[in-house]
Amino acid sequence: MELRCLWCLHQWALWLLFVSYSCAFYIPGYSVKRYTDDESIPLLVNKIFSDHTQLQYAYYDLPFVCPPSGKTHGGSPFGSGHSVSLNLGEILRGDRIMTSDFELQMGKNVECQTLCTAEVGRKDVKWARQLINEGYVAEWIVDNLPGATSFVTVDRSRKYYATGFKLGSRDFSPIDGKPHYYINNHFTIVIRWRSAPEGGKLIVGFEIYPKSIRAEDHVENGCPKQVHEHHDGLELYIPPNTAKLREMYPGSSYIPEDDGVDDGTTLKIPYTYSIYFKEDNSIDWSSRWDLYFSNQDDSSMTHWFAILNSLTISSVLGVAVYVIWGRTVQGDIKGRGDGAMDEAKLKARSAAKAKAHERKGDGLLDQGSDLERDAELSSDDESLEDVSGWKLLHGDVFRVPEYSGLLAPLVGSGMQLLFMTSGLLLLSCLGILNPSFRGGFVSVGMGLFVFAGLFSGYFSARLYKTFGGANWRKNTLITALFIPGLTFCLIFILNLFVWAQASSTAIPFGTLIGLLALWLLIQVPLVYIGSWYGYVRTTPWEHPTKTTSIARQIPPQPWYLHNTYGPVLTGLAPFAVLFIELLFVFKNLWQDKSGYYYVFGFLSAVSTILMVTVSQVTIIATYSQLCSENYHWWWQSFLTGGSSAFWVFAYCIWYYFFHLHITGFVSSLLFFSYSFLACAVYGLLTGTVGFLTAYAFVRRIYRRAYVKRHLVPAFPIYFLCHLLALS
Repeated sequence: MELRCLWCLHQWALWLLFVSYSCAFYIPGYSVKRYTDDESIPLLVNKIFSDHTQLQYAYYDLPFVCPPSGKTHGGSPFGSGHSVSLNLGEILRGDRIMTSDFELQMGKNVECQTLCTAEVGRKDVKWARQLINEGYVAEWIVDNLPGATSFVTVDRSRKYYATGFKLGSRDFSPIDGKPHYYINNHFTIVIRWRSAPEGGKLIVGFEIYPKSIRAEDHVENGCPKQVHEHHDGLELYIPPNTAKLREMYPGSSYIPEDDGVDDGTTLKIPYTYSIYFKEDNSIDWSSRWDLYFSNQDDSSMTHWFAILNSLTISSVLGVAVYVIWGRTVQGDIKGRGDGAMDEAKLKARSAAKAKAHERKGDGLLDQGSDLERDAELSSDDESLEDVSGWKLLHGDVFRVPEYSGLLAPLVGSGMQLLFMTSGLLLLSCLGILNPSFRGGFVSVGMGLFVFAGLFSGYFSARLYKTFGGANWRKNTLITALFIPGLTFCLIFILNLFVWAQASSTAIPFGTLIGLLALWLLIQVPLVYIGSWYGYVRTTPWEHPTKTTSIARQIPPQPWYLHNTYGPVLTGLAPFAVLFIELLFVFKNLWQDKSGYYYVFGFLSAVSTILMVTVSQVTIIATYSQLCSENYHWWWQSFLTGGSSAFWVFAYCIWYYFFHLHITGFVSSLLFFSYSFLACAVYGLLTGTVGFLTAYAFVRRIYRRAYVKRHLVPAFPIYFLCHLLALS
C-alpha cells in the first residue's frame, strides 16, 4: 500500500514537471508575439561572456554600467532591475535576465535618448579595462532574440549574426605602444520587423551597434552632437594623483601610475542610445534564427564528410563482424556435428587417454592392443581438435566476474544516460528543443535523467541478480548514489572556486538545494522502484551453459589483448567516427558560448553510427579474447566500449592548447574538470553499449553451439542488443 501511494505521488510529480516543461516549449511558427504600433517592447539585459574565459557576469553586476532605476516602463508591473524567472537550464548556463530602463515602442524611431551618467572609480575602471582586454561581450534580449552584431561575408552576398556586442575596444598608441581602452557608451538599436498576415507586426531581427563617444562631445541634454558622425572614443583612464602617490612612495624614483588604490577620483561615463525600426520582408518569422547560423552554412559539407567517414569505418568493421559471425562462428558450429559434446564426455575421454598412456608405460598392453587403442585415441584426438578456442570456455565463459557489485551499478547508470541522450537527440531533431527554448536542452535533459532512474534500477538489479547477488537494496543504493554523488561533489567543489570570483557561472545555493532534492527525493525512489521490479518480479538472465566449480587456467595472452593496451587501441575506431563532429561541438561549447548548437540531425546520425561502431568493435575484441581462451570478457567489454573516452579527453587537451585562448587558473580548472566529467559520462554510456552487445553476442554463440535454439529476449532493449550484435 505504501509503495502504491509512493508511486502515485511520483506520477503526479512527473506529470506536473511535464506540464511545466510543455508551457515553456517554443515551437517556431506557433508561439508568435504580434505588436501593434506604439506598443512597448521590453528590452532585457542578461550577462557578459568571453571566449577567453569560462567566467560570466550578470550585466547589472558591472559597476561601470547604468544601474537599474526601478522605474516601470510601458505599463509593466515590474520596475527595471526585476529578475525574470528562469528555468533550470538557464540558471545552470549562467543566465541572469533582468528588466531594463530602455524604452522601446513599436515603429517609433528615437534619434537619441539619455540613459544615465555613471561615475566610476579607479578600481572599477581597472576591472572594465580587464574585461575589455579579455574580449567580453554583452547579451541583451528583445522578443526572445539575443542582441546581435551584424556581419557580412567577404563577397557581401550573405549576412549573418554573432550573439552579443563588445563592451569596448583596445587600441595601441603609435608613440609608446601602450594600450588604450575605450568603453562603448552609445548603442544604436535596430529592430527589424515585418507585417503579420493576421495583423500586427512581427520582430524578425535585433541588432546592436555600439559606439564609444567621449564625454566632452555631449551637450546639455546628455546626447552627443551629431550622434552618427565620427567621434573620439571615451578612454577608460583616470590621471594618477601624483601628490598622493608621492606621499605613499616617499623618496622613490619610480612612481606607479596605477597602484589600485581608490582615492575618490571618478570617471564620468554618459550612456545614450538610439532606436530605429526597419521593415524587412525578406525574413520569415519562423526562420529568424537562421541568421545566427548562416555563418556556419559552409560547414555543411564538413558535416556530410563526417557522416561519410563514419559510414566508411562502420562498414569496414561490419564486414569484419560478418566474417566472424557468418564464416567463423557458423563454421565452427557446423564442424561440430551435433554440437553437443558436453563437459563430462570431454573429461571421460581425457581420463581414458591418460590411463591408457599410464598402462602403456607399465607394459600391461600388448602390441596389438596398443595399436588398437592408439587408433581409438587418435580418433578421440581428431574429435577434440574441433573443441578449441572459444568452445573450450563453455564451462567458464559465464563465470561471475570480479567486482560484479560495481559492474552492475555502472551498467545501470549507463542505461540511464543512454535513455536521456536518446530522448534529447530525438526531441532536438523534432524541433521541440530549439534555440528559442532558452535553457530547454539542459532542463529537459535533467528531467529525462531523473525519470530514467527506473531503467537504471531495473537493469542494475537484474544484472546483479544474474550475478547471484543477494543484497539488492545495497546494489540499489550504489546505483542511485555512486555516479550522481560523484558528479554532485565535483560540481560543488568547482562552484566554490566560481563563487570566489563573484561570477554568474556559479550555481546559486538555492539551485544546489533544489538539485539535491531532485536527486534524493525523486530519482532515488525511482531507482528503488526499478530495482525492486528488476530483482523481485523478474527472473535472472539465463545462460546456455553451466559454470564449472574450478576455473580453468588462462594461457599467456598476446600483447594487444592485455587490459592496458587492448581498450586503448580499440577506442581509436569509435573516436575516428566522432572526432570531426567534436570540432563543432567544442567550438559551440567553449568558443561561441551562445549554446545555439543547431545541427542535431547530423549529430544524431553520427551518434547512431557511433553506437553501431562501438558494438562492432566490442564484438571483434570479445571474440578475439575468447579465441585466446580468456573468459574475463565482462569488464574487458565494458572498458572496450568506453575506451574512446580516453581519446576524446586527449582531444580536449589538444583543443585547449591549439584552439582556445583561455586565461586564468579558475577558467582552466573549469575547462579540464568539465571536460573530464563529460568524457566520464560518455565513457560510461558507450561502455554500457559495449557490455550489453558483448553479453548478447556471447549468449548467442554459446546458445547456438550448445542448445541449438535462438535466444528469446526477455526485454525489448535486449532484443535491440541482438540486432546490434548482428548488424
